[in-house]
Amino acid sequence: MADWLAVTRKNVRNYRAALFAGFVGGNVASFVKWGTENPLPPRTADRAIPPMEMLNDLGIKTGDLVYQYSGHAVNWGVAGVHHLFSIFFAMAYCFLAEIFPKIKLWQGVAFGLLVTLMFHGVVLPLGGWAPPAWDLPADEIFSETLGHILWMWTIEIFRRDIRNRITGKPDPEFQ
Repeated sequence: MADWLAVTRKNVRNYRAALFAGFVGGNVASFVKWGTENPLPPRTADRAIPPMEMLNDLGIKTGDLVYQYSGHAVNWGVAGVHHLFSIFFAMAYCFLAEIFPKIKLWQGVAFGLLVTLMFHGVVLPLGGWAPPAWDLPADEIFSETLGHILWMWTIEIFRRDIRNRITGKPDPEFQ
């Protein structure tokens, strides 16, 4: 357990580079996550998207948050929640990776699985925005799990590359 709590030396951390990498990676990874939802829709057709349920519960009329693109109606409110989620968690992950190197287990995949479990197993059901995990269809579990794995792996690729380019040094645990 102590190995999991190992931290890097303070003088080799670069939070600015980490947060920038998280911001860039979070933006790109958001599109990766959305991209997995086209061939593998995560919900049955009769269920609303959780961010739409969340916004509606906050009193925000999601039907008013729509723009047209190439003849398609796009709900920018729902897309915005997903996008901000991606940026927030990417920046938090990259920040924490400067301190706790074990967070990068399996190139970030473990963190992506943790986010999947926390949101789809705890947060969304507690908020009433999705059924409990044991009531979710296997298709949804597969889609969300694969989507979060690819999402987080993308963030880790950006984190490592951008951080190392900015600092010209390896990750803090290797210094």
